[in-house]
Amino acid sequence: MNAPDKMLLPDVQSHLDERNIAINRVGVRAITHPIIVDTPNGPMPSVAHIDMSVYLPGDVKGTHMSRFLEVLQQCGDSLGYETGLYMMSVMLDRLESKSGTITMRFPYFVRKTAPISGVQSLMDYQVTIDIDSNGGRTDYWLTVLVPVTSLCPCSKKISDYGAHNQRSHITMKVQLLEPMRIEELITIAERSASCERWGLLKRPDEKYVTEKAYENPKFVEDLVRDLAIALNADRRVGRYRVESENFESIHNHSAVAWIEGNKAPAA
Repeated sequence: MNAPDKMLLPDVQSHLDERNIAINRVGVRAITHPIIVDTPNGPMPSVAHIDMSVYLPGDVKGTHMSRFLEVLQQCGDSLGYETGLYMMSVMLDRLESKSGTITMRFPYFVRKTAPISGVQSLMDYQVTIDIDSNGGRTDYWLTVLVPVTSLCPCSKKISDYGAHNQRSHITMKVQLLEPMRIEELITIAERSASCERWGLLKRPDEKYVTEKAYENPKFVEDLVRDLAIALNADRRVGRYRVESENFESIHNHSAVAWIEGNKAPAA
């Protein structure tokens, strides 16, 4: 007779479900897990909030929830385009499913150098990776929220001196057809703005960013149009959605604009 720890336990999840109703996605949500992110300066540690789910056929009672965590443990290399696609293939194989979704949200830090003083500081950006596989096709989406400065062209034009500016949040969600670094999206966003932001500035730097914004006024419409031009010219990008929200300094509301693009992949 087998010892208790040697006995086979019933696999209830794999039992037949006679209701025969397929479930689009079933899985786990809000896993907090350490990750290593691939950066130009080497691997960077961060902490991600992760959702993982798969398609479940109608005749199967349940999925194996513990296997999602096993996939995370197995795919421990630096997170990037290729490793994200690999994680998806491992998850579908391990969960025995034909389609699934992985979402990872995490802070990403870039060490930036102030424009005049040269003082260095960390700037944080919010990043989301969405990977969706369905019917043999896998889409990889990268979203970055980039804080910038915008200065109102109208205010500059009508005022004898000065112009109102505001903090702006640029959100870029792009479908990647090839690998693309997070920093590259951040740079596209910052170049579209009146001025970029830094975590730490000295007085000479404050003078620089104030004057640079003044000489480079942008409406919220200008921001998203410039973003669209840059993404339209990038062969690594398929579909995209770019948005800017300007937190107005002279109004009690925000100004917002967005553009959605859908480029056909090059032949």
